[in-house]
Formats: sequence, structure tokens, C-alpha cells
Amino acid sequence: MGMLDGKVAIITGAGRGVGREEALLMAKEGCNLIINDIGGGASHLDKDAKIADTVVEECKALGVKAIANYDSVVDYNKTKGMIDQAISEFGKLDIVVNNAGILRDRMIFNMAEEEFDLVIAVHLKGTFNLTRHAGSYFREQGKAFPDLGNFGRIINTASDSGLYGNVGQSNYGAAKSGIATFTVIVSQELAKYATVNCVVPSARTRMTTDLTPKMANFMKMKTKEGFDIFNPEHFAPLVAYIASDAAKDINGEVFRAIGDKVWVYRGWKAVKKISNNMQTFTPQKLAERFPELMKDLPSKREGAATPDELMG
Repeated sequence: MGMLDGKVAIITGAGRGVGREEALLMAKEGCNLIINDIGGGASHLDKDAKIADTVVEECKALGVKAIANYDSVVDYNKTKGMIDQAISEFGKLDIVVNNAGILRDRMIFNMAEEEFDLVIAVHLKGTFNLTRHAGSYFREQGKAFPDLGNFGRIINTASDSGLYGNVGQSNYGAAKSGIATFTVIVSQELAKYATVNCVVPSARTRMTTDLTPKMANFMKMKTKEGFDIFNPEHFAPLVAYIASDAAKDINGEVFRAIGDKVWVYRGWKAVKKISNNMQTFTPQKLAERFPELMKDLPSKREGAATPDELMG
């Protein structure tokens, strides 16, 4: 018995890296799958159907049904087609994993409009597109069959760049931060019919090595016992669990996972304040008081895993 026996899932960007590992583990847990990947990888330029087809065959070899989908998540109507494809092929849909992504790293003073627009389109709008159509389906089914409860599962994917900010990734970071906030809001809107959660992988993929060369050596980190910390297969169990019925009470959360560790994150929080005795601040008074406000603030990267923590 697998945790996902008989379930049906759409996984976008499932041809390589984290998405592929998610698909393979969910297949092992008994889930039937729509494997979506345009075959363009992190560049989003070329198309190669073999990328999705290969993962489909790998999943079938694990004893489940799987079919490929080669459409871009940027297209609103084609994401609706993914929902229709799942229902046509399998009779239902239970799970959506929004994992498709690209990079166009550039310092803001060099970034072209299309480099910003495409990254936002694939990550943020793509997450909206599929969530919008899946959410509608889950609501319709939930209203027609109340005993289903919150049967649907939507899992969105953010990143460290969205949590902490990385130089050269204002487009990518903005999209990923937006996805985390989008998750929190939509989870409340769909709570009666589905859970909506967000995961933040830190794993060795082409996006974190080939397209981000400065990360390549860091992503090869192993413990002294030889544990390969950033192997993407370590991340997949978190997604498989959140997709299962065992996680029906987990909703609107953001989880970060690296190696053998999982963190839960809770949005923006105030860290310090000043007040002015019920009097409106003047610019001059603020200039006087701001050194007090800004003194001894926690690091903006507080909560980020350090190498020592990862090795422990």
C-alpha cells in the first residue's frame, strides 16, 4: 500500500531535477500521473518531447499509469487542458504540483523587459493558471460530493531567492516570493475543498548549477559520512507526504527542505518598533529616532541554513 494509491496528479516541470524525483516517488506511492514538461529546461527556449516521455516510461515501470503533456504553463487555456486531460484519461484529479520554472539572471540595470516578463509568466502566472483551473474543479467536485471534504491538494514551489533574496535574481525572487504569498491567500479561499501549500527546495539541479555556476561547488556538499545533502531525491518525500490524505489538516504553510531537514516558515513579522507618544512623527523626529529603530536588528537572512547546520 502506497500513501497515494489510486490518486491522480499533474506535476509541471517534471522532466528533470526536483520535478522528476517528485514524479518517481509519487509513482512508487501508487499515484497516476500527468508528466508536464515542454522539454526546454531552465532556458525555456527549445522543446524536446523526449524529456517528458522518458519520465512517463520510468513511472510506468513502477506500476502506475502515466501520460505526457508538453504544454507551457504560461498559456491559460492550455493549463485548463491539463485538467481536462487528467479527467479524460483517469476520470478525476486529486493533486497538482506547480514546479515548472526558468531563470533569466541579470542585474537590474541590465535586465531586459522580456527577461522579467518571462520569468514572472512561467513561475507566478503559471502557478496561477493551473491553480485557478484546479481550484475550480476541486470546488465543483466538493459541492457535488460533500463527503469528499478537502480532497484536493495543490503544492506550489518557491525558493530561497524568494525568502531571502539573491543578487541578480530580482525577477525570479519576486516571482517566488509572490508564489508564497499567493499560496497563503488561496489556501484560505479553497480550504473547504483542497489544501494549498508551498515548498521550497534546495537541491542540485540545472537551475542551481549550470545556470548558477557560483552555486555548483556548494551544491556538491556532502557530510563526512558521505550523505549527499543536495541530492534532489531527498526533497521529494516532503511533496509526496503533503499530497497525501495524511496531510489533510496542513494548509497554507510554507516548508523548506534540504537533505534530511525540514523547516516551516511563517511570513513577514515585525522585529522592532518605535512610537511617539500619540503624536505624528515629523521627518526630523524620525531622523532622530531611526538609529534606535535600526540598532541591533536581526540579520535579513536569519533562519537560513548555515553549512554547519546542514552538516549536523
